[in-house]
Amino acid sequence: MDQIEKRLTKLALKGDQQAFAEIVGLYKDKIYHLGYRMLNNRHEAEDIVQETFLRVFKSMDRYDPNQKFSTWIYRIATNLCIDRLRKRKPVYSLDADMNDQEGLDGYSLIPSDDRTPESELMISETKQLIYDAIESLPVKYKSVMILRYLQDMSLQEISDVLGMPVTTIKTRVHRGREFLRKKLETKF
Repeated sequence: MDQIEKRLTKLALKGDQQAFAEIVGLYKDKIYHLGYRMLNNRHEAEDIVQETFLRVFKSMDRYDPNQKFSTWIYRIATNLCIDRLRKRKPVYSLDADMNDQEGLDGYSLIPSDDRTPESELMISETKQLIYDAIESLPVKYKSVMILRYLQDMSLQEISDVLGMPVTTIKTRVHRGREFLRKKLETKF
């Protein structure tokens, strides 16, 4: 994947529109899912995809080929989502009551065995509860939790995307999980 990205970005930097179209093909679904998970709105997620690729196209000359292209494009998309969230909602208090206990991962609560209609319904409802809980997170925790658990990014990748130290990302993951644990413990 990295070799393909490098080849495509080199071509796109030289103005090859076909290469840029291939980049769009590689990332459009990933960016859509990121946008949908952060904004919980299909139309806004589609807008994020368009805005991200527009911004990438206009800023290709500023892309540093020594860095991963995926990190750069996720950073653009994540920042666009955060901007929308800030415009949409009031900022949550960052000093909400949090303690330092290790929380449960929300995904550990999803049953994973039998595939009966009842179990499918339970899984669906559980996923919705988790997505709703993620939606209610303060923006700074929400973006980190989505990148970590829904986009399967490493702490270092999230650090690169958000331009923050890894220790800050670890803290936000911990506090985000704690926030989710408190939110979800009343549901189960």
